[in-house]
Amino acid sequence: MLSRRALLVTGGASILVLGGGYAGLSAMSNIAPAREPWQQATQGFGDARLNAAAYAILAPSPHNLQPWMIRLEGEDSLTLFCDLDRRLPETDPPDRQTTIGLGAFLELLRQAAAEQGHRLEITKFPEGEPGVRLDERPIAHVRFVEDADVERDPLFGYALRRRTARAKFDPGRPVPSDRLAALMEISTAQPDLEAMKMDASSDPETANWLKGVCKRAWEIELRKPETCRESADLTRIGAEQINTSPDGISLSGPMMEAYRMTGILTQDSMGETGSAAWNSTLSMYNGLIESAPTFLWFTTPGNSRAEQLDSGAVWIRLQLAAAAVGVGFQPLSQALEEYSEMAGPFSEIHERFGVTLPGRMQGLFRLGYAGGQAPSPRWPLESRIIA
Repeated sequence: MLSRRALLVTGGASILVLGGGYAGLSAMSNIAPAREPWQQATQGFGDARLNAAAYAILAPSPHNLQPWMIRLEGEDSLTLFCDLDRRLPETDPPDRQTTIGLGAFLELLRQAAAEQGHRLEITKFPEGEPGVRLDERPIAHVRFVEDADVERDPLFGYALRRRTARAKFDPGRPVPSDRLAALMEISTAQPDLEAMKMDASSDPETANWLKGVCKRAWEIELRKPETCRESADLTRIGAEQINTSPDGISLSGPMMEAYRMTGILTQDSMGETGSAAWNSTLSMYNGLIESAPTFLWFTTPGNSRAEQLDSGAVWIRLQLAAAAVGVGFQPLSQALEEYSEMAGPFSEIHERFGVTLPGRMQGLFRLGYAGGQAPSPRWPLESRIIA
């Protein structure tokens, strides 16, 4: 976020006193404990439901809040709930993005169960769809049925290799059209997902227009005090915070440890409009957007909760397919958010691509090529189970 030069100007010399130099900071920045669930997923838990859930908890979710809670029932079933404290009331007031995350959980659960020879019977919203916001009613009831003929999903082989790209792409290297076609075909290769409409473009005019609207939307979110503060409060700076709370927005590495220890980077400074940390956050994300050579988006004909769950399945399938073809992938969600200050970009992007309400653009992503990424932190499986 902040540059090395900024660190030197504002107090980086204290690194030598605080941690024994850059090598000491490297030792302090270990977040391996927060990434252990990625290794634990392969170990097995003695129950087909838990074995599948160990993969499902690795699903993406808005701000990495991991809102899923599961309750095992009988010998072959579970019920999925939303942890209502793990929503984003400012940036996602209707819980649309949270519902999409829960849909991604269910899709990974389905794929992992199939690997063990189980077919899932999923009943979405068994007690009825929630209204304006999610509530205490279950998201889905899931029954595991042994089925030797269940079809395994080839995308599951990338479940532990998928990543959200948080680095700049090579702007001169768009994703080839054949790979884009493969991404779109694979991601909707399920009967429930055929109603999704998907498109992508590397056309410079379209890409530049999308960069402009995405940067404006990002600045709106960052300038609104409530949405900025919500994200700042959910930012984990340095290994100690990340390992203690392996959710939210993680900022790790030796430089982040230095910024944290010298007081340059704090949750308070990130939430203060015009501060060095705030300006660096704005610049960093703008740089990611600007580097995108290719964009992809998908829409639904309506915006029901069931369609949002299905959108989560498409979302995770897209990311798995991107890993399969070696393409970097990151969502750009700000222009799709639903609060009054975002009405302009929201309307523009829907009008540009001919989406009329109640239809909705459910996902917008930048695609390209960058270096390798490490997996994001996760809470362990046992923390997501209702006793």
